[in-house]
Amino acid sequence: MSSGLYSTKKTDFDTTLDLTRLKPYGDTMNDGKVQLSFTLPVPDSEVAVEAAKQLAAKMGLVEPMVAHHAPLDKSYSFFVVYGSLGHTIDYTHIHVDSVDVNVMTMDETDQFIQDNFGRKLRVIGASTGTDAHTVGIDAIMNMKGYAGHFGLERYKMIEALNLGSQVTNEDFIRKAVEFNADVLLVSQTVTQKNVHVQNLTELVELLEAERLRNRFLLLIGGPRITHELAKELGCDAGFGPGKYADDVASFMCEELAARMQQ
Repeated sequence: MSSGLYSTKKTDFDTTLDLTRLKPYGDTMNDGKVQLSFTLPVPDSEVAVEAAKQLAAKMGLVEPMVAHHAPLDKSYSFFVVYGSLGHTIDYTHIHVDSVDVNVMTMDETDQFIQDNFGRKLRVIGASTGTDAHTVGIDAIMNMKGYAGHFGLERYKMIEALNLGSQVTNEDFIRKAVEFNADVLLVSQTVTQKNVHVQNLTELVELLEAERLRNRFLLLIGGPRITHELAKELGCDAGFGPGKYADDVASFMCEELAARMQQ
């Protein structure tokens, strides 16, 4: 894993651009054109349209224009607003804490595990807490996988156990011990009011209370999961949108192999 500044080689960009003052563009470079949508808890009216424009202006949009508005019901209205963003960022000093891994194919991962462990790695996964969504954990674990990326169940050198959804943290830990797991995978799809943070915090605290935290590699994933958040919560790595089973498999086997050498 690594964190640091993104490399900005001149050959990667239009050399006429000032990356220290980066902003969006629509029709012409640096015009700052953006589109956003939001809902207001007021009836659709001319007053509501003006409220949407004023809110967009407070967000930093210059000359905002309400391109579309419609009632959702008698008390709520939906707006699409266009405008020019007045703010810029310095792209050359962006800091990202991310998972650094050499992503391998399924066959390469199987061979790596065979060479370094001589046995199957045991992985247990679930959507824990009250989260009833399995789309995330299924995409990583189920044999068919997702978007052309096969799930962990298809790997010859991985024994995967998918517990599904709404698994309490206590039951998840108990099953992990019974399964003699090497890796715990936790998917969190529901994020309203930061319920995912509360649930993952509880999971880590339970593992620590049972003195089991160092026994497992703990990986988490979901639409609002970042590697930085995962580390803050006491997990080993976080995988957000756009990550697949091969990302997770490559990281876990390389990380476990590295720990064996410590």
